[in-house]
Amino acid sequence: MEIFGTFSIVARCPKTLALGVCVSTAAPAVGSRVPHVEARIGAIATQAKTNVLYGINGLKLLKMGLSPQTALETMLKEDSDRESRQVIIIDRKGRSVAFTGRETCDWKGHLIGKDYVVAGNMLVGNSVVDAMAEAFESSEGELSERLMKALEAGQKAGGDKRGKTSAALLVAQKGQVGTHPLLDLRVDEHQDPVRELRRVFEIYKELEET
Repeated sequence: MEIFGTFSIVARCPKTLALGVCVSTAAPAVGSRVPHVEARIGAIATQAKTNVLYGINGLKLLKMGLSPQTALETMLKEDSDRESRQVIIIDRKGRSVAFTGRETCDWKGHLIGKDYVVAGNMLVGNSVVDAMAEAFESSEGELSERLMKALEAGQKAGGDKRGKTSAALLVAQKGQVGTHPLLDLRVDEHQDPVRELRRVFEIYKELEET
């Protein structure tokens, strides 16, 4: 399955060293393909004409010590269909990189900031990624909450121009058990997936506090 038309954010918390991805799209089950995170390694979103190997192999290359830039260049060089991809990466040191292929659908683009990258394709306009960046930069607290606020801002700005179907939030943090994610929430099919993801996230937080 190929997922077209997505907006996402990858980010790092410099205090806790948590890494995460938050994403939404008009296709179902975005959480099964786009977000990839490993504690103490990095966070990757692979979208547009999605190739999950960018997430799987990207984390392996980061673990080997490659920078996000070198890791991405290595994978793009081996991909004959690279111009249909959109990939964003951040590592545990906060180093980041983004690629938006020429053949991805308009509106398409990305924005790199301190400790985060936002990107999207087949969006209503650049206002989506701008709103996500502003929301992340102006927010405080846990990384998971800041990621959710960024995604909500992107949806409020118009999101995927085809509509909305699924959303996901994936966070990993140092100190957790092995490589198992700290937080892995998914809304696979819903008429308002970002709002539903927020509802599930609030339930999760309540359980964590008990």
